[in-house]
Amino acid sequence: MGGDHGPSVTLPACRAFLAAHPNADLILVGQAPALAAAQGWPRCTLVTATEVVSMDDSIEVALRRKRDSSMRVALHQVKDGADACVSAGNTGALMALARFLLKTLDGIDRPAIATVMPNRQDGYTTVLDLGANVDCTPEHLLQFAVMGSALVSAVDGTAEPTVGLLNIGEEAIKGSETIKRAGELLRAAGAAGQIRFVGNVEGNDIFKGTVDVVVCDGFVGNVLLKTSEGLASMLGEFIKQEFTRGPYAKLAALVALPVLKRFKHRVDPRRYNGAALLGLRGLVFKSHGSADAYAFEQALARAYDAARNRLLDRVHDRIGGAVAAGSSASATGDAGLESAA
Repeated sequence: MGGDHGPSVTLPACRAFLAAHPNADLILVGQAPALAAAQGWPRCTLVTATEVVSMDDSIEVALRRKRDSSMRVALHQVKDGADACVSAGNTGALMALARFLLKTLDGIDRPAIATVMPNRQDGYTTVLDLGANVDCTPEHLLQFAVMGSALVSAVDGTAEPTVGLLNIGEEAIKGSETIKRAGELLRAAGAAGQIRFVGNVEGNDIFKGTVDVVVCDGFVGNVLLKTSEGLASMLGEFIKQEFTRGPYAKLAALVALPVLKRFKHRVDPRRYNGAALLGLRGLVFKSHGSADAYAFEQALARAYDAARNRLLDRVHDRIGGAVAAGSSASATGDAGLESAA
């Protein structure tokens, strides 16, 4: 029911997903009139909800007043045994409801939003957090690194994904005190074999494909995400404009069109739709609110792959040892400070 377009986008996307994934089943949650079009679909269960969380509803409204919202009922399906939940609705409400209903995994203080961005290695880089946590401690950044590693390992099959900490330079002495302390924890976790930490990275490393996972706080991550989406949109507009200019510009655009189209396809944000809310006791994926049917189908496919590859189990297996390594590093650092004092 959520997003900018609601069932006019989500229902066609669900139908396309079912056709492309013959081993998948879907539970569609929404108001009865909206679900009528899906009546009789194979491998599809319909669950009605009487309310909808709007895009401008506050977290308080979503949590306390709309107790039969489609978002809340969908998350209850995960609590009751469904493999994953996908929503294009209000991000803040989805995160709050997911934390309230599903709770966080042991060793995780805050869930993080993770998604992928295309890189020039003909692949993509996983980045987190993208807006769930504006203020992060070094321990939170360590947890994000572990969860991001588990995500890449589960979905892409990379045994030991490389992890970088987003900073203003590669040197360990650069950055805020939070970033420098996070670097210490990440290096300790790397030395303990819990993650494959390669050090600090800069913003351009995301698109170079220098590492598999880039860790940052939610403020920086959200700005990064919106900027990259804006650049992709600007490219599409540029291609359109070139065909409205004079005859020579049109001719040049026609010659370059195949290359421009391939590049536009590579950076098309719709292909990478579907951000994972990592750290919960259940799989929850957030689709972009403005997603079209193709983009929402990609979010469904991403959630399906995560469930099929046991992402939850992988996060649980990794987090304990890494947090223990971080705690050990913290204790060592505190002892050093006491000695210096």
